[in-house]
Amino acid sequence: MKPHTGVFLINLGTPDSPNVPDVRKYLREFLMDGRVIDIPYWQRFLLINLIIAPFRSRSSSEEYKKLWTEKGSPLLLHGQRITELLQQKLGDGFKVVLGMRYQSPSIRDALKEFHGLGLKDLIVVPLYPQYASASTGSTIEKVMEEVKAWQTFPRLDMVSQFPDYPPFIEAFKVIGQKYMDQGSYDHYLFTYHGLPERQIRKSSASGYCQLSDKCCSVFHDKNRYCYRAQCYQTTRVLADALGIDSKDYTVSFQSRLGKDPWIKPYTDAEIERLAGEGKKRILAFSPSFVADCLETTVEIGETYHELFVEHGGETLDLVESLNDHPLWIECLEKMVLERQMDAAMSL
Repeated sequence: MKPHTGVFLINLGTPDSPNVPDVRKYLREFLMDGRVIDIPYWQRFLLINLIIAPFRSRSSSEEYKKLWTEKGSPLLLHGQRITELLQQKLGDGFKVVLGMRYQSPSIRDALKEFHGLGLKDLIVVPLYPQYASASTGSTIEKVMEEVKAWQTFPRLDMVSQFPDYPPFIEAFKVIGQKYMDQGSYDHYLFTYHGLPERQIRKSSASGYCQLSDKCCSVFHDKNRYCYRAQCYQTTRVLADALGIDSKDYTVSFQSRLGKDPWIKPYTDAEIERLAGEGKKRILAFSPSFVADCLETTVEIGETYHELFVEHGGETLDLVESLNDHPLWIECLEKMVLERQMDAAMSL
């Protein structure tokens, strides 16, 4: 059977190897994106090429070496695996392809696999549960930039966010429940990748965002595309599914870069605070990542664990990401089939 629907899975990306030249190349492409570092081009060019890439690439290379496997980058390997498994689930009527926003396989090269198939629909799935201009926005912009030269277009359907999508929550719940059943924890940490505060304000609808728990306490149309509000929504729904009371968990943001203020509270500061309050055993979730990577395995699993112990804690366990869990594959399958059904009903 000839495929009639394309499914384009896209994640952020990874260096081709953990060696310094490849890490430097990755950092330059990633950080030169104007949606990632949203300052004037000439300032960004000087900052990345004269300061960050030359000086950070060596230390980042050492961090990537901790993560790397004999087969390569875990993020890429998990991406390849879910592509295979989702293709098997959906069958011959679909063509599932993996791309990366930065490095390989590039969005441009991945899109070539859809050429000449006569697709009726192309469903683009950026693998970021919470929308941010620097991740989902950049990915969608790049896809549109590449397909604008196509002579014919299938119906394009972009998945912009899924922070509280029930199958996504269920998959994380099942993985997290395994840890909760096996051990006793006195606090739970939901840590998300951070963003500069200015990017949150830029995306605010009618100036609604106040960068506080007040405006993030309820999820609605005015903050639907606020990254911080989406993170709090994911946390509320997932914590409720796991039966975790609001007084027993903390939401925080990690991986900040530079001196400008990023969204708060900061994960490292919260870990120190919790240890100072006498918390001994913490279970950490990182629901902004669907595949384990540098920010989960190394930053949370190693660096933050060491920080917690250093300040008096005993253990900080990390719930692994969705990776290639069967429920994650089912979640993607359902997402795609629902999109296809919605398209058919709208005709």
